This record gives sequence, C-alpha cells and structure tokens, in this order.
Amino acid sequence: MLSGNRQQLSLLASVTSAAASSRNVWTVPCLPRRTLTSFIESIQVLDRLGRGRQSNRQTDSMASIADYYAGKNVLITGATGFMGKVLVEKLLRSCPAVQTLYILVRPKAGQTMQERVADMMKCKLFDRVREDDPDFHRKIVPISSELMQPGLAISDEDVEKLTACVNIVFHCAATIRFDEPLKHALQLNVIATQQLLSLAQKMQQLEAFVHVSTAYANCNRHHIDEVIYPPPVEPKKLIDSLEWMDDSMVRDITPRLIGDRPNTYTYTKALAESVVQQESSRLNIGIIRPSIVGASWQEPFPGWIDNFNGPSGVFIAAGKGILRTMRANNDAVADLIPVDTVINLTLAVGWYTAVHRPKSALVYNCTTGGINPFHWGEVEHHVMSTFKRNPLEQAFRRPNANITSNYLINQYWILVSHKFPALIYDLYLRLSGQKPQMMRIFNRLHKAIGLLEYFSSKDWEWNSENMSMLLGQLSPEDKKTFNFDVRQLNWPEYIENYCIGTKKYVLNEDMSDIPAAQQHLRKLRNIRYIFNTLLLVLVWRVFIARSPMARNIWYFVVNLCFKFLSYFRASSTLNT
Repeated sequence: MLSGNRQQLSLLASVTSAAASSRNVWTVPCLPRRTLTSFIESIQVLDRLGRGRQSNRQTDSMASIADYYAGKNVLITGATGFMGKVLVEKLLRSCPAVQTLYILVRPKAGQTMQERVADMMKCKLFDRVREDDPDFHRKIVPISSELMQPGLAISDEDVEKLTACVNIVFHCAATIRFDEPLKHALQLNVIATQQLLSLAQKMQQLEAFVHVSTAYANCNRHHIDEVIYPPPVEPKKLIDSLEWMDDSMVRDITPRLIGDRPNTYTYTKALAESVVQQESSRLNIGIIRPSIVGASWQEPFPGWIDNFNGPSGVFIAAGKGILRTMRANNDAVADLIPVDTVINLTLAVGWYTAVHRPKSALVYNCTTGGINPFHWGEVEHHVMSTFKRNPLEQAFRRPNANITSNYLINQYWILVSHKFPALIYDLYLRLSGQKPQMMRIFNRLHKAIGLLEYFSSKDWEWNSENMSMLLGQLSPEDKKTFNFDVRQLNWPEYIENYCIGTKKYVLNEDMSDIPAAQQHLRKLRNIRYIFNTLLLVLVWRVFIARSPMARNIWYFVVNLCFKFLSYFRASSTLNT
C-alpha cells in the first residue's frame, strides 16, 4: 500500500513537472494504460473527499444555533443569578435537544444545593419550558462549587465528569456589588475566572468558552472599541501583593488602586478580561460586554425581573413615592439592555465561536446607546406616567420624581422631599408605638443612588461592529429565535413593561388590585391638598397676620393681581 502511494506521488510529481515545463501544451510522459487509469481514479477520489470536507464545513457553519446545541453538554456559572436563570431557560426552551446543563451551585446555610436548584425551577420564569416538557429539570445537573475556594471547591469526581464531556462554557458568575471590598471582588471576578480557565484547558471536548464581562470595564475611556485594553495593573502582581495585606490596609489603598474607575466592580472586571485574553491562544474564547441589564424585552414574557438591582430598585422607589429626586443628566443616554437580548447574543456567540473558531478572542459590546439611544429624562417621564396609570400598592406618596444634574438643587430636594417627610413619618410611628424606619430607608436609598450617579451622569460611545457582524451571520429563522437586534426595541413600551414587571414579579402584586391602588393615590392627593392648605394658613398666621409690613406687602400683591385681572377682562370685552 505504501509503495503504491509512493508510486502515485512520483507519478503526480512527473505530471506536475511536465506541466510546469510546457508553456502552451500539456505533455505527459507515456504511461501504461492501467497505471494512468489508477492515477485518474485516485485523483477523482481525492477530489470527492475534498468536496465532502468542504461541504461538511459549510454545513456546520450554516447549521442553526439550535441544531448546533443539540447533543451538547454545557457548563454554566452563575446559573442561580438573574442572567444565569434566563440563560438556562432560553437553552431549555429554544434548544430542546441540548444534552445536559451542568450548573455550578454554592450550597447555602440551611439549604442544600438540590433545594436551591428546585426552588429555582419553581420560578415563573420556567413556566413556558414546563408546559413543553414537565421533566425539563432532568437535563440540569448541579455541581457543588464555591468560587471563593481553591479549585472552585469542585470535587475530583465532578472535575473528571466535566473535563470528559463539556462542550461549551458560559461564565456568568461575578459579584455585581459596586461597593464590594477589593479583596472579595478580586477573588470572585478575577481569581475564580483564572481557575475556571484552568479547568477549561483540561476539557477534552471543549469547543467554546464565553465570558460575560461588562461594558463599563473600561468606563475610564469615553470611546470604547471591541478590543481588550491593557489592564490597569498586572493581575498576578496585584493578587500576590494583596495576599499578605489585612482588610484595613487594602481598604485604605483601594482608591489609589482603582484610580479613575468608580468602583471595585469595574476595576476587577477589566482585570478579568486581561486574564481571559491570556488564554485566548489555547481556547476558543468570546467576550460579551452588556451595559445596564434590565428586565426582559420579549422572552419568556415581557417585563420579567426578579431583583432590586440597578434601575429596578430605583423604579420601585419612584413608584412608591419614596424617591422624589435623583442626580442625573437628563440628556445622558440611559444605556439599558434587556436581559433576553444579552442572553440571545450570548448563545449566538457560543455558536459562532465554536463553529468559526476566530483566530483571536472577539469582544462584543452589547449596548443600545449607539444604535437606539434613549435618555434618562425620557426614562423618568415614562416611569412616572406608567406608575400613575398602574400604581404600586400602599404607596408612601404619589409618584413624582425629578431628575437634576445640579448638586445644590438635588441636595435641597433631598432635604425637603426626603429627609423632612421621613422625620415627620418616623415621629408619627414613635407616637403610635411603632419602630421608626423611614429615615433608615431613605439613607439606604441615598447610598444606592449615589453608587449609580457615575453611570447616570455621563455618556459613552461603544463600538458594536462585532455585534452587527454576528447578526449578519444568522439565518432568518435564528434572527427571530435569538433576536438581539436592539434597533427593533420600542423604548416607551419596554419601560412600561419593565415597571409593570417590577410590580408583578418583584413585589408580587396582583394587577386586579390596580383600582384599589388608584383609590389609595387619590387619598394621598387629598391629604397633600389638605396639608398644603394648613401650611398656607400657618404661614399666614405666623408671618403675615402678625407683621404690618408683611400684611401691607400681601395686600399690595393681591391688589396688583386684582387690577391685572380687571384689565384683562376689560380688554377681552373690547375685543369682542
């Protein structure tokens, strides 16, 4: 067999040499008929094999996203978090032939890993999946893990299982607290990512590693391209340096370390991107950078949200009438991104990274500001109008929040609209024998809003060419099933669904109780009118009735207004 191959290769060389030596006519040395026939047949077989391999590659690249995930084993970190749950639900619903979803779960005190997963599966988010497949939970395999521990605290047995069969890794786990201590944020966002990458290198069947970062990892820049920027410091050097420091020392040097970044979250996410880039030569990697992730746009149903994080807590505080002022730039772009948009992009990136195997890690800025901008002033208008039509139950005051970029004006309204009413209400609670709590609530609210001010007062420009490129790679069917085209997003409709979603899914309020909530708002309006009337009478009695000068000024103003009205009425009569 070997000698026959050598003979054919020698023959092919002679033919090539003859062809190269002839300018106008192919001259082939005289060959025996059998040898020539064998040679031609070999060339035809090689040609068919080549066309077959090319056809297979084209078939793989043209396969739908759902077809690609069929039979695949997927590892997901952060699966019990907001985005992780949506990712699990979308995979089960839109890729029903997926083999197994391995999810890393941290056991909590008083609740086992299995109990946590069972509670997650009961969530309304999975209602559509439950209708299609009541036994969908069988595809979910929890893996005990702790991101704060060496090796992620994954047992040897589980490591062996994961390294033998996992095809795709989605790394969604992170701490999203802006005020997280640096050591803790470094462990969860950077060191845990390093350890997961080490585990991924051992996976024999791995085809793609998708890392979820944040669009604000490089928020110290105004224009942000889809590239991995140099880290503020070498991650390994920082980890080694902080290892011997106590918490108080780390807390003291944190402001100098993070520099022009606003918090430890954005700082450590930038370091994590650098860590991921270091492994891009050994793994097929994609990095997704979502901006401010909010409620769902379309899937599994509009407005789904399950937490108070980010804008959700602000919307609820405004709807309850607690929040009356917020420091932000009305003209700044509110770069909100629906969670289902991010997840659809994430699954598409996993498919593209595995099938096309880009030469380097591709970054996808998942933002709306440069494609379909919406401003904070518009957000405030639509939030207030929605909560007036669909009020929250037992509101503290009527919804009436205002946004201002002026620090002094904001502080004035905090004093008048927040602290003063809180003091009065706490006094009422004390007199009625209850524990005062309103001032504590306002203090927590001010702290939360203060952490958001950096992002609500500035504008950024994000390049999104890779996101547009990937959208162009999808088939028409995949564009519908895994839609992340934010040009189609109708902002007023989305904000209305978002606000209603906080009412239904976060506060668990029934929409049938809206008439009662509207009646409560009317009651609050009447109380406000009575209070303002009493306040006016009090001001009159104290400052005007007792002062001759104030009384004369008051009479002068009233007389001037009366004369103006009389003149206006006379002019109207003459014109008619």
